[in-house]
Amino acid sequence: MSEVATTRMSSKGQVVIPEAVRDRLGLRAGAEFVVLGDGDVVILKAIHPPPMAEFDHLIAKAEAAAKEAGLTRADISRAVKDVRGGR
Repeated sequence: MSEVATTRMSSKGQVVIPEAVRDRLGLRAGAEFVVLGDGDVVILKAIHPPPMAEFDHLIAKAEAAAKEAGLTRADISRAVKDVRGGR
């Protein structure tokens, strides 16, 4: 069920998300959002980091793909360094 409410933007560009919406979506202080603006529409999409179990699964998948491709840790470190501009 969607919540409909109004809010205002402060002089500092801050917008308060109404309490009913925050509660329904489980939003807490410090929540991060992707913001998309198009015409007169502003969309806030909450960013939720994956649970550690899912993250571990993604790492295992990446390691398996790298191994299958014949990449070593040194190859990956070199590629990361190149992408970061040699840092």
